[in-house]
Formats: sequence, C-alpha cells, structure tokens
Amino acid sequence: MKPMREFIAERPLAEHCPELLRKGPGPDELLPLLRRMGDRFARRLSGALAPLLGGEAPLVQCTDPRETTLGSLHHSIASLAANSVFAIGAPNMPMLVSIEAEPVLRIVDRAFGGKGEAPAPMPSTFPMAAELMIGRIETLLADHLSAAVTVTAGGARGAITPPITGLRRDGNLALLAPFPDDLPLAVLNMEVDDGGVLPWLMTFAMPFTSLARLFGFSEGAGLIDPKAGQRRRANPAAAPFGDLPLSVSAVLVDMSIPFSAIAGLAPGQILPVSVARHVPLRIGAQTIAHGTVGTMDDQVAVQINQAFTDNRSPQ
Repeated sequence: MKPMREFIAERPLAEHCPELLRKGPGPDELLPLLRRMGDRFARRLSGALAPLLGGEAPLVQCTDPRETTLGSLHHSIASLAANSVFAIGAPNMPMLVSIEAEPVLRIVDRAFGGKGEAPAPMPSTFPMAAELMIGRIETLLADHLSAAVTVTAGGARGAITPPITGLRRDGNLALLAPFPDDLPLAVLNMEVDDGGVLPWLMTFAMPFTSLARLFGFSEGAGLIDPKAGQRRRANPAAAPFGDLPLSVSAVLVDMSIPFSAIAGLAPGQILPVSVARHVPLRIGAQTIAHGTVGTMDDQVAVQINQAFTDNRSPQ
C-alpha cells in the first residue's frame, strides 16, 4: 500500500553527548587511583604485618599497576599459593589476592614458636595451620584495604567504599578460577621485604568493574550516594536478632608450640599451661569481652571485666 503523502518528523531526533552515554570510568582514570591507594595501603600493611613477622615492621612497597589477564597471571603465580577471592560489596564484584606459599609457611612456623623457616621440599597443599593463618591474613587485608581506599574519584567527594569480604580460597589458582582467562584485569603487586634473601609478593587483581566499585563508582559513571540505602540501625536486643543463638567460646589457654614438639606428641605426655587472668570471650574470630575465671553454684564461670559493645575489640 502506497501512502497518500510523505511522512515528516515532528521534531529532530534526540542527540546525547558522549559524557551521558559512557558506562563508567576507564583504565586511564582507575589505574592512577589504584596507585595512590597502593601507596597508602603499603604504609598500613607494614605495621599490620609486624606482629606476624616477629614484631619488626617490614618494608612494603607497591609497584605500578598494570592491565593484564588471568591467563597471564597463571605464568607468574606458583602452583601453590594463598589465593583468595574477595567480594567488593557484592559477589559479582570479585577481587583476587595471591600470596606466595613460602612466606605464609614461614609465618606459620614463627607463630608456633619456630624460627620462621619454610619446610623443604614445599608441600603440595597447605596444612590446616596454614589455612587458619591465611584466614587471619584475609581479615587483616580486608580491614586495611578498606581503610586505604580513596573515597574520592576524579576529585569528586561523596562516594562510599563498599565492604570487602572473603568468598573462597584455594591453593591452586587454576582450580579457584576467579575470572575468565581473557577478561581484562587491573593488577597491583605489593613487595614485602622482611629481611629475607628476596622480597616476597602479594598480587591484587580485579576486573575494572570491581575496581570502579572499590572506589565508590556505581554501575554507571556516577559515584555512589553515601545517603542512598541508609537504614536505621537495628537494635540487637530486639527481634529477630535478640533470640538468635550464638556460640561463645572462652579461650582459657593460648600457647605456642613448635612443629617439632607437635610432631612428637604421644598419649600420656604432659604439656604445662597457665590460664590467663583475663580470659577473652569470642564469637567466631571476634573478641566481644574479657573476663576472669571463677566458680558459681559449683560450676566454672567467667565474670565479665570488660565488654566491647561497639565491635572495636582488639584482635
């Protein structure tokens, strides 16, 4: 069917400037932010690692961030390493942290009273003690990385840093498979010089969408509004939280035993221990109070001396 007359547009088609159509910041904007964050993170990490390295703060330096892929990282990360995947606010915003296996095992040996030596030859998998230490390091990294992240992007203030939480870990990077092999990643290496022969590395890698999220950008180009989604603080004594059962543990003895002594344990052997006067009460890894051990109604009891109701207890 042929129309009787030609169609004429009522008004011009809308035209949008490129700034409105962009999806978010690119590598040229994000990598300099990552470098500045890395310098601050290195200073915080030096003091945070000191208790794990015999009390002396190591020299921590960050390298220039670069763009790469997971396929390239497979060539630089050993078959056994402390590989952990973190979520930056949401599980679909992952970040990989990889630490060389040898320094982890040296830290474990020092924690058990040794001289800080790694076993030779290296094991094919991490022992349970190393897994526990890696979990402790994960918490340390998440806390100090959150504190080091810049809450400004491109000079604009008002963004908030999303929480950083651990998702999963595996000693084998190929089995962990945190990202597609060809996905572009932002990578930052932290060199830790603890007085050994050579500095050891921590590798931080994440997709650029995760990096943008880390610096407070939303899925679009804008910053996350710190007032958006704010909720009134829940009362922990009210339902449904008040009736939630929690397992509380009282740590009566916290002692260091070298690997050699553990390997020689046998039935009937006696280990001398001393119960601390101030016993920490913990829920999971969080210390909520300190108390003194005593008795009440012919039962062992703990009298609370100090409680941490603001969740800022010492670890």
